[in-house]
Amino acid sequence: MAIGIWVLNDQLHLQQAALASSLPHGSRVLLVESLSVLTTKPHIQKQILFWAAQRTFAAELRAAGWVVDLVEAPSYEKAINSWIANHGIGELRVMTPSDRPIKLAIEKLAANSKFAWQLRWFDNNQFMWSRSDFANWAQGKRSLRLEYFYREGRRRFGVLMDGDQPLGGQWNFDKENRKPPKTGLKGPEALWFTPSETTKDVIKKLEELQPIYELSGISKPFKWAVSRQQALMVLEHFISTRLAEFGPYQDAMVQGESTLWHALLSPYLNLGLLHPLEVVHRLEGDGLRKKVPLASLEGVLRQIIGWREYTQGLYHHFGDSYSLSNALAAVQPLPKFIRNHSKSGMACVDNVLAELSNSGYLHHIQRLMILANLGLLAGWNPQEYVAWFNSQFVDAHDWVMQTNVIGMGLWADGGMLASKPYAASGKYIQRMGTYCKGCSYDPSERSGPVACPFTVLYWDFLGRHQEIFRNHPRMALMIKQLDKFSQSERQAIGATAAGFEWAQRSELQ
Repeated sequence: MAIGIWVLNDQLHLQQAALASSLPHGSRVLLVESLSVLTTKPHIQKQILFWAAQRTFAAELRAAGWVVDLVEAPSYEKAINSWIANHGIGELRVMTPSDRPIKLAIEKLAANSKFAWQLRWFDNNQFMWSRSDFANWAQGKRSLRLEYFYREGRRRFGVLMDGDQPLGGQWNFDKENRKPPKTGLKGPEALWFTPSETTKDVIKKLEELQPIYELSGISKPFKWAVSRQQALMVLEHFISTRLAEFGPYQDAMVQGESTLWHALLSPYLNLGLLHPLEVVHRLEGDGLRKKVPLASLEGVLRQIIGWREYTQGLYHHFGDSYSLSNALAAVQPLPKFIRNHSKSGMACVDNVLAELSNSGYLHHIQRLMILANLGLLAGWNPQEYVAWFNSQFVDAHDWVMQTNVIGMGLWADGGMLASKPYAASGKYIQRMGTYCKGCSYDPSERSGPVACPFTVLYWDFLGRHQEIFRNHPRMALMIKQLDKFSQSERQAIGATAAGFEWAQRSELQ
């Protein structure tokens, strides 16, 4: 019985569990390039990255002695069935996908196949916490808050610890890492790459397919790493040029500075080119040796040990029904300016959409406090917005976007992940960004023709959901503030909000 190993396109490392179950001479490896993924209209740079990294990994496997077939096909079903028939595969080994829909699709494919073959799963080893370990940690807890999980992760993996206490005497330096941008703030140059011939072939293929499938974004310049070797170079570059200053301005938003001091490692971690534990050990070791400020070192490690592991754990812990969450009954369709990366008239939104179109990337505060915040305030449908986020970012996967958008960004889960909605007016964007200068809207105005939509919709959002948040421990104060507004001011806010046809109908009166 011939053994086949199907390597999914976000499992690109030689130590992944399905590959580790065999020797090169004992099995045949499959990678699939399916046109069916283009029906979701992904950002072209996301798809270039996924396919170019997969082709590059196929070449690395061949160099390591594996027999590898990279099959281009209209669908995964056609690719799998023809490959199994052509090579007499009796057992197909697959590492459990990080995304639930992919696992369900593979199980359905196996059940409906006209060929006799056995599907054998191997536990996913791309995270620091296994799913069973996370389930054991979560069992019996009334509250699954990030801070407690993060501290347990620090203890479990012995990261930044002094015995059984945190190095420096505190677990979290977040308060030191929220500086607004100073005038002329500019981060170091990011490390980018010239496309290889393999990548150029993928770019050419997808450029031809772009008008057919209406892929968003622009394809060039494409500068992302597509191999483990390049990803390691990005890690080294971050340590040498960005790590020490990462903390203070990690929440800052600067026009024309799309990367600042951010690590740019998430695409490579999520594709499997880097393993989180190796990155953590490298950051901790070099950071301590170089005497990097603890606030910066702890800040970046918290994103990996804490947030990344936490969100993937919750994704599987919450289960299938989580994706349907809509606690705030948000039903407004996504506007054309979001779907098309076109002009909205808001300088902050237009700037980040232009950056997104150019690269398929925005840093986490641009995503959370510009795009997700606007969707929260305007009442955009959570399922539509998750699908959009999942299609537009080079580091996007279902497990990433379900928790980040439904939970953190839109509070559509009613607080299962975040204790309060991350709702903010235009004043926050003015304080933490540089977009407002020259914008036609005024973030200090709550109503009228020049009032910033973020500020208008912030108060309108509180008005729509005032009964939900009236007794909320972290939102009640703002509802009390709203209660102090005169009837005429409430009506003026409502009337201004009603003028935004892309926002949910106002209930302020």
